[in-house]
Amino acid sequence: MENQSDNKYLGKEKISKLLFKFSIPCILSLLISSLYNIVDQIFVGNSSVGYLGNAATTVVYPITIIAVAFAWCFGDGSAAYLSLCQGRNDTKNSHKSIGNSILVTFIISIIFMILGYLLMDNLLYSFGASDVTISLARTYFKIILLGIPFYMLANSVNSVIRADGSPKFSMASTLLGAILNIILDPIFIFVFGWGIAGAAWATIIGQIASFILSFIYFFRTKTFKLSKDSFKMDFEVFSNVVKLGISTFITQMSIVVISLVCNMTLAKYGAMSKYGADIPIATIGICMKVFSIVINIVVGIVLGAQPIFGYNYGAKKYERVKETFKLVMISSIIVGILSTLLFELCPEMIIKMFGTSNHLYMEFAVQTFRIFLMLVTFTCLIKAISIFFQAVGEPLKATIVSLSRDIIFFVPLVLILPKLLGVTGPLWAAPLSDFIGMIVSGTLTILFFKKLSPLSKPIKENVIIKPSREGVIITISREHGSAGKYIGEVLAKKLNIPYYYKELTALAAKESGLDKEFVSKINSTNDVWHDLYLTTSPVKYAIEAQDKIISKIASHGSCVIVGRAADYVLRENPNLVRIFIYANQDYKVQKLQEMYGDSQRDAIKNMNKSDKNRASYYRLISGKTWGDYKNYDLLIDASYGVEKTANAIIEYIKSIKK
Repeated sequence: MENQSDNKYLGKEKISKLLFKFSIPCILSLLISSLYNIVDQIFVGNSSVGYLGNAATTVVYPITIIAVAFAWCFGDGSAAYLSLCQGRNDTKNSHKSIGNSILVTFIISIIFMILGYLLMDNLLYSFGASDVTISLARTYFKIILLGIPFYMLANSVNSVIRADGSPKFSMASTLLGAILNIILDPIFIFVFGWGIAGAAWATIIGQIASFILSFIYFFRTKTFKLSKDSFKMDFEVFSNVVKLGISTFITQMSIVVISLVCNMTLAKYGAMSKYGADIPIATIGICMKVFSIVINIVVGIVLGAQPIFGYNYGAKKYERVKETFKLVMISSIIVGILSTLLFELCPEMIIKMFGTSNHLYMEFAVQTFRIFLMLVTFTCLIKAISIFFQAVGEPLKATIVSLSRDIIFFVPLVLILPKLLGVTGPLWAAPLSDFIGMIVSGTLTILFFKKLSPLSKPIKENVIIKPSREGVIITISREHGSAGKYIGEVLAKKLNIPYYYKELTALAAKESGLDKEFVSKINSTNDVWHDLYLTTSPVKYAIEAQDKIISKIASHGSCVIVGRAADYVLRENPNLVRIFIYANQDYKVQKLQEMYGDSQRDAIKNMNKSDKNRASYYRLISGKTWGDYKNYDLLIDASYGVEKTANAIIEYIKSIKK
């Protein structure tokens, strides 16, 4: 995460310049990673095994995606956790998330490898292998499994390297593996005559090289250092890593589901057709790999736009959000149209890169490209819209857009259409799901932009950090309905020191350029999606702004700060006193009825919702449990009333400061 001084230019610099700056590295990185998926297919297809070899690698591919789903989940999760730690200058906990992720990734890779060997034939047949291709698939998969630990670890730590501020090193690591794979493939396949086994050995040697280079980086990290303690499991920290990376896991597993259903259906109906089971499997594998290149270009564009979307949405500079969105959509449409023209007008040119075979093979391959990728422009737009929603703090919409096309529509269509159209049925499932998915995505996008107010309003109130004196810094965490903010206000008046509650968010907004209302409401979304919401770009900017202003306030002297995990942000301050205020349910319900006019039912509902959101926010920020007595100096029951509770806190402070 960039610091605030860097963030502000996201709201001022020319959009096209920002998009070019951020998107090009993303596109290059994703295209390099695509080489792993496509190089083997090209060389294997041109070897003696021909399209049968491509069918075998296609069968193995989705199984490896399961492995990388775990790797990216832990890698992206620990990278996001590292970014949060960077924002609050936390060097003590960031290394734990990374060490724990490496440890768990390694353990899962060993389990995956063992299960792969034990269940090999069952897995391969499940993903579309036939009696003709099972031997080739088995040969390829046995070798690929040997590289799984290196493959998973390299993919996992690359996300962390990027988050540590070294995206070029991360790219170099991936590029090294890809180049080695490209060089070794023809040597092992053609010169040594190893066939499909040669492709597998070239792949894992590239993966091992990427792994070695990635782990060399850990001797020169910028914002964290690994030690033995890093690898001791901290389940609180690791649970946050999983939550931060779960969306990546879901996305990758949806690819597995699509591949599994598509391969199984093509194998079944292909066997009933003149093409046989293996030609459809081979051609869909080629098609999907080429398709992934197109999608990765679009994903690179929109990932580059994420920080622009995130900051300007948080600042309520909606015109800049719209302008960025427009540029992303135009770029995606251009990529989609050019790709469509290529796939529709000259698919033979692409197919021949992967080797030539009999007439039936070429006939089905041409159909595959022309039908399956007919509406690839819509696919590009759907993917871009999904990432856009994630970038502006709408994880529910992002999930609906992504899953509607990939799972909700595509999977049922793959199962239904072959009953009507035979082996070409699964091919028609793609453009139909693209069309329906585009309607869903477009509708959600139109509704989203209609809700945005036309202009952001500048902060009018003259909020400043109040002068103070050296002394105690009191942070107050409180259950909803315990009147904690009023207790804090009374406490500040009695001690004659500044009080910060709403002023905190106003100051954070003023310091960062974000909108005050947006900063204030980041902790009040629907609790079902609250954890995912807290990981989105605009919220990260707001959290960073709050943490910085809390530290700045504390540097000015004694004060009372209510909420926003201030106790954790200031944990290194020697003058800190951490208070947690709670009360019994009857008292809290009564207070909420008095303060907000809630009914008893609404009071209980709002109380539970608010406390869940506060707990998840605190857990994300600190990796600790909100309300746990170990995290505070004093836990106090507010049921005795505001004045008495404030006086009790003062007496406690006097007793510890003697």
